[in-house]
Amino acid sequence: MKKSVLPAVAVLCLVAASFCADRQACSVVETDKEIRIGTPELQAAVRKKGYVSGVAARSLVDRKTGFSDPGYGLDIADWIMEPGSDRAYRDRLDKELIYRYDNAYHGRRAKRSIEGPQICTKARELKPEIIRGKDFVAIRQKYRYRTAAPGKKVGSTWTQLLVFPAGKRYFVSMDRIDAVNDSSAMFLRIDMPGHVKHKNGDTFSKVYLSYHGTIASSEFARNFAPDEKFNYRRDSVKTVPKRFIRAIRLRDAKTGKKGPWLAGMTLDPSVVHEAWCHQRGYICMILEFGGRPIKAGQSFSAAHIVGYFDSIEEMNKVYDLHKGNTALTVSPKGWKLAK
Repeated sequence: MKKSVLPAVAVLCLVAASFCADRQACSVVETDKEIRIGTPELQAAVRKKGYVSGVAARSLVDRKTGFSDPGYGLDIADWIMEPGSDRAYRDRLDKELIYRYDNAYHGRRAKRSIEGPQICTKARELKPEIIRGKDFVAIRQKYRYRTAAPGKKVGSTWTQLLVFPAGKRYFVSMDRIDAVNDSSAMFLRIDMPGHVKHKNGDTFSKVYLSYHGTIASSEFARNFAPDEKFNYRRDSVKTVPKRFIRAIRLRDAKTGKKGPWLAGMTLDPSVVHEAWCHQRGYICMILEFGGRPIKAGQSFSAAHIVGYFDSIEEMNKVYDLHKGNTALTVSPKGWKLAK
């Protein structure tokens, strides 16, 4: 451990390291700003303040290769939304709920926020719960939305579970909405796996979209709108893809050294409403799930696997072992994906 880290840990540490399997130490260190997790395969951090939700930017480190994510974080949460325009009542909306479309950032498709704020940038602080088991560490975090569009209630709840199993180079996650409003097509917007910072493709060599194929980094040399290319919409495909995997082949920006694939897998392809993979100064990897009728008191969720893989074949193998799941449960006794 570097000397510069020791004083902060000594002063702020609230939870010490714990052991979660024979000869496999899973460490958990909590400070006032974040929770740091370590397994034999990964390092990760979950922010408590500032830019929150998901796994913090640059913190998911693959111990095998030393590579980390090159973006703003992984499995990051935004607003609850639905199709349609907010233009008729935009002057009555809280500024954090206004959604402007028909532009290069958001594309041409009309959408509107039902409840906000955007969790990652506006929630400011979350209170994650640590759950430790024999061979894993898990984090549960929740947020109750505080603003709503005219005619809508406030108070829908976002719940996220992040499970870091010993022996794996990935984490398993779930995002869930317990709704207090009716909607004909409610969905949650998240970053999956996460946005990609780069300068002319220096941090990655390829993008892989299971519903499209492999894309060279040169395709992201200029900005383009989300619906210009590489866009997935459930209502525009004849058949839902067999797998829903989005990945980047990492490379070292300084040396050009090849790295592993960093992938985000949504384990039930049918829950994906729309998915973006476009360039706007960075690669924007937004995923929207849900998009079906829901009544107040009901819920919807999606389950994911996010992490490092040596090949597309390895991704496919892991995906097929867990395919079809949309939910995740966890307790100190164990964790389980469910349909």
